Amino acid sequence: MSLRRLRSNPKTIGDVKLVTEELKNLYYKRLLPIEKHYLFHHFHSPSYEDADFDNKPMILVMGQYSTGKTTFIRYLIEQDFLGGRVGPEPTTDSFTALMHGEVEGIIPGNALTMDPKKPFRNLDPFGNTFLNRFQCVQMPNPVLENISIIDTPGILTAARRRLSRGYDFPAVLRWFAERVDRIILLFDAHKLEFSDELTRAFGALCGHEDKLRVVLNKADRVDSQQLMRVYGALMWSLGKVFKTPEILKVYIGSFWSEPRQKCDHYELIELEEEDLLRDIRNLPRNAALRKLNDLVKRARLVRAHAHIIGHLKKEMPTIFCKDSKKHNLIYDLPEIFLKIQQQQRVPAGDFPDCIKMQEKLLSQDFSKFKTLKPSLMASLDKLLTIDIAKLVPLLKIQELTKKSLPGVLDADFLGTFKPEHYRRDPFKEIPREEEGSDEDFDEWAVEKYKPKYDEIFYNLNPSEGKLSGTKVREWMTGTLLPNSVLAHIWRLSDVDGDGMLDNEEFAVAVHLLEGKLEGYYLPRELPSHLVPPSKKISAASQEE
Repeated sequence: MSLRRLRSNPKTIGDVKLVTEELKNLYYKRLLPIEKHYLFHHFHSPSYEDADFDNKPMILVMGQYSTGKTTFIRYLIEQDFLGGRVGPEPTTDSFTALMHGEVEGIIPGNALTMDPKKPFRNLDPFGNTFLNRFQCVQMPNPVLENISIIDTPGILTAARRRLSRGYDFPAVLRWFAERVDRIILLFDAHKLEFSDELTRAFGALCGHEDKLRVVLNKADRVDSQQLMRVYGALMWSLGKVFKTPEILKVYIGSFWSEPRQKCDHYELIELEEEDLLRDIRNLPRNAALRKLNDLVKRARLVRAHAHIIGHLKKEMPTIFCKDSKKHNLIYDLPEIFLKIQQQQRVPAGDFPDCIKMQEKLLSQDFSKFKTLKPSLMASLDKLLTIDIAKLVPLLKIQELTKKSLPGVLDADFLGTFKPEHYRRDPFKEIPREEEGSDEDFDEWAVEKYKPKYDEIFYNLNPSEGKLSGTKVREWMTGTLLPNSVLAHIWRLSDVDGDGMLDNEEFAVAVHLLEGKLEGYYLPRELPSHLVPPSKKISAASQEE
């Protein structure tokens, strides 16, 4: 099923919305009252809001500076974005949310947290220092119609720069990690230094390893032997940091739209690229499933938290020695965790980090804690055992939807939107008022380059005046552009859709290739000034 047909299927859209609405209702009815009763938000994450359920899937892009985060995002959306700058030095200290909008512009952080339709209202507690470094860039990009992307500041190594952030950087990362659908962690194949700040950032991702995808970027810049050593060193370092028996998936890639350097592992990079893009492409399809999974994870943490608070309240004296007893209980928290596991049969994996819980308890007034309330715990058990199970059939219906992302992520919708602030490029149609006459406007823009393109065309030995897709592909792959870019150029060039290119269509293909190699972004559709004259006549006759 194509994406276009899916969009026009109201039953499919209705099924997806039904799952989201049911999750929202369950949270507000069953889970939120328990969170408030046991002060869950004072210890863990803020409460969910409507936007947390209704927003599009989000991708968090992380990495040390100069690992290619901005370039990776440009590669995904095939478009530059406001505020995005590429350089070997730290180019930004801001969090930037890239979201779809009909009008291109930037929304600053303080205004962004006031918008009830955006899922960022609970970022207020991080203060003005953070909000001044948080912004949303809206643009009419086809990829962003289905996902949102969060670009993060480059993780630094120098202690002087690290301490100057002025806000709790790992806590902000943890906030986003709880809410995003995928976390992309980029490493440079030339440097694998694990700084203190990077290690603390990893700590913010603990518990969300299922969302994490690691990318070893710029892999075409090293030879195969060096790549093998770097890959092994990265896997060893990640194993030490995350301390999990499962090995994290590490993708090898060179994620940008520029030509790749020819290397022995070129084909491996292509396969890894397609593998990662396929994983990202499936995010809209699995969005409801991810939200359900996160709700269950949160409900299990709430259950463990309620038992902890209830036990502490039960053990506290009513009148004398409150302070000494409070400190003793905090010191004995590991034993309390073990006792709750055994008596209440709460799995060990549901409990929060013991050290962080102890730190939070030091500043809390235990007299405000509540004992376990049977009715609330029964409601929570009903949520986990009965209510969630009723949503499974609806999720199976949603899995039948083949909603993929357009742009570089989808073979049927490759392309880009070109904003007005770009420099003049060979693919952009020039308005009539800027031309001297109608004859200039109607001229085929490729005509003056055609003799040069014809020489290439006939050297490829066309059959009956046309080149097959196989011959064109063999010639185009010599440019070392990514396959996704070449596929888009092919679709733009094959104007009549017969699966072959005549000399005019081939001239269009070479013209697009040259423009791309010069650094211009490809058009989403072929502009009229690039359509061959013979194809314009054919199209006009078909309309008549």
